[in-house]
Amino acid sequence: MYGSRGVGAFAGGRASAAVLGAALLLAGCSSGGDDGEGSAGSAVTRQPKEAAPFWVNPDGLAVREIAELREDGKKAEAEQLRKIAEQPVAEWISPENPEEQARGFTEGADKAGRRAVLVLYNIPHRDCGQYSQGGAADGDTYRDFVDAVAEGIGDRPATVVLEPDAVLHLVDGCTPQEYHEERYDLLKGAVATLKGLKNTKVYLDAGNAGWGNPDQIHEPLKRAGIEQADGFAVNVSNFYTTEDSIAYGKELSAKVGGKHFVIDTSRNGNGPYAGGDPDERWCNPPGRALGETPTTRTADPLVDAYLWIKRPGESDGECKGGPKAGEWWEDYALDLARASTS
Repeated sequence: MYGSRGVGAFAGGRASAAVLGAALLLAGCSSGGDDGEGSAGSAVTRQPKEAAPFWVNPDGLAVREIAELREDGKKAEAEQLRKIAEQPVAEWISPENPEEQARGFTEGADKAGRRAVLVLYNIPHRDCGQYSQGGAADGDTYRDFVDAVAEGIGDRPATVVLEPDAVLHLVDGCTPQEYHEERYDLLKGAVATLKGLKNTKVYLDAGNAGWGNPDQIHEPLKRAGIEQADGFAVNVSNFYTTEDSIAYGKELSAKVGGKHFVIDTSRNGNGPYAGGDPDERWCNPPGRALGETPTTRTADPLVDAYLWIKRPGESDGECKGGPKAGEWWEDYALDLARASTS
């Protein structure tokens, strides 16, 4: 379907690692924190706060991969992965121990004087049975999940991207009609809960420049609570150029009260893939590149930030030789980095 993509929030076993990493975040940092080194002696540095106020997890997956490559004597590959490891990347909260994860990530960010970027991707009937299928068992389970995340965030600064594809799949017919009313209610409730926190910004996912047009999604976004949210997110886990994403976002913004938006630029350096099966051009396309690094210094006042929401190097799904959605794929990460001009 034109709206689908292997968002790939997380792979099996990653949740416990995320909690452990979050609990030990400062172990690999220098005492000052804000410009400290990463773990494992990788000397990963953060970008200037005034340009990119978002948090770089010093125990992130790419940081650990750099350490392993160095141990194997692969210094050139390690340097390429630094392009990923030194940038703030969103943390996808898994259903296991969500409160502990949210607390660990936001505490680590707060101690570094930065803002954590989190993604909630656990809506019931997620991804319509495709590569990233799953989600909470029912509405009450989802509400408990959101409440736990909110408890973990507390008053600390956080930016939350809410439920990639959840509204989109209501529009494109992927999600059965019988689940529509509940999903709108769950999304609206999640926005209200998260916006009830002191320092949390919330952006509802709103598709990408290639799936359709804003006329199809602006009313569903209103039903999902966009008025109470800070805005919406575009191009999550996709490859459309920043220019095209801004154009799409501005057109949509005009239909939802002038709301601001954020753009996922993690892998859009070469734009979308034009070859292969049109229905799977979003899935691990070859020849892509890292996009603009995360920053609040954007090309348009309606764009609050460029973010790396999808973690570069994690698979979109079992296509084109890739592992399961959300699993690390070193070769793909290196290809993205090598093709990047930064």
